[in-house]
Amino acid sequence: MNKKLAAIVVVASALMCTVDAFAQYRSDVDAESAPVVQADSAAPVAITLDQALEIALSENVSVKIADKEIQRTEYAKKGTYAALYPSVDATGSYQRTLIKNDIRAMMGDSEMTGMMKDTKIGNSNSFSVGATAAMPVVNAQLWASLKVSGLGVEAAVEKARSSRLEMVTQVKQAYYAVLLAKEAFNVYKDVYENAVTNFEKVESKYKAQKASEMEYLRAKTTVSNAIPNLFNAESSIVLALWQLKAVMGIDLDTDIDTVGDIDDYAEHMFYDIHQHDSLDFSGNSSLRQLDIQSRTLEQSIKVNKMAYVPSISLMANINYSAVANDPIKKMSWFPYSYAGVSLSIPIFSGFKRLNDVRQSRNQYEQLQLTRQDTERQLTIAAENYRITMETNMKSYYSAGDAVESAQKSYDIVEKSYELGRATLTDLNDAQLAVVQSRLSQSQAVYNFVVAKSNLEQLISKEFMDSDID
Repeated sequence: MNKKLAAIVVVASALMCTVDAFAQYRSDVDAESAPVVQADSAAPVAITLDQALEIALSENVSVKIADKEIQRTEYAKKGTYAALYPSVDATGSYQRTLIKNDIRAMMGDSEMTGMMKDTKIGNSNSFSVGATAAMPVVNAQLWASLKVSGLGVEAAVEKARSSRLEMVTQVKQAYYAVLLAKEAFNVYKDVYENAVTNFEKVESKYKAQKASEMEYLRAKTTVSNAIPNLFNAESSIVLALWQLKAVMGIDLDTDIDTVGDIDDYAEHMFYDIHQHDSLDFSGNSSLRQLDIQSRTLEQSIKVNKMAYVPSISLMANINYSAVANDPIKKMSWFPYSYAGVSLSIPIFSGFKRLNDVRQSRNQYEQLQLTRQDTERQLTIAAENYRITMETNMKSYYSAGDAVESAQKSYDIVEKSYELGRATLTDLNDAQLAVVQSRLSQSQAVYNFVVAKSNLEQLISKEFMDSDID
């Protein structure tokens, strides 16, 4: 693991939970009790959002794959440049003659052939060794193709940048999801604790014959109904933490926790929304990749046009050959070598070169249309994210007023219930209003920061390595 991750160690195997979340309540009817979860003795390691991003930049699998792709394209570029250097090849061959030519068969019937005793010609063994060398001197098409290879590396770098931007967005949203799940857990924990407190009050009244059995059973049912919500909220934290660890690229057994709560991000909502009043898509990774593809196609058109240009190459060869019958040691070697210049002039290829140029131009025109459509879609998406941010900012402040009003209403109903002026149903309804308003407020913050992270990815606002300590 990267040493940046060394700070995060496995210090516990259980999930974070609180003892206060579950208080045992009594029942004299069936002696049932609410579940009690014991907290682990060791606490998980808390990390901030920036620390989570820092770890993910070094451990995320998609980032590592993108870096490998950059290396691959660099190797491909170097392989293309190798065509400018001389190429040298060594050759060697050996032949063993199995059946030699018969000179009498070659000359036909004659008195001379009849006088010949040994009519076989040729040698039993034939050897040849040598070397060839070639180097392009003028090759316009090759020179133009080298720029295409360079653009391939640039495209891989931009794809790696896009992977990092996407990873940053995923980590942010996973981190926010943990904070939202923890806030929901706190809300349902308060609901459970209030339900237990109310049950204890009703139980005392019931024993003193000041409350009916119906009211007593209703209070007990309210406590029972609060338990599944608490378990579900706890499970949501577990799943959200697993998702966070997965996008960070760390071991799922690593025990981590988040810092702060979802409401911490509400402090900058007004500033954040006006920070994006004017949007600049010049850094958008999708548009930049399309621009690189556009330049690549422009260069491809030049490459295809260069196919009409003659090419010149240098070449040289040196060869040694030998033939012998047995024994081989007595054979003699004969050298042969040459050097020259090769000129290739393209004349006619069945209109292949012309159609290659037309095809590249067609692809270039298609790409320009794609870029225009992509820019429109980005503008629509950006406006959608901004509207979502604005809507949830207003919802947050509205929900804040609702939380305050609902809490006051609950306090009033609670006192009225103690005085016998309100029913348990009224109290439960008031508590439900508090829960809904608190969850709505937290959900508004979550929706805002998720839309903000998507907008930042759209304009390619980066969490750069240079920002990491």
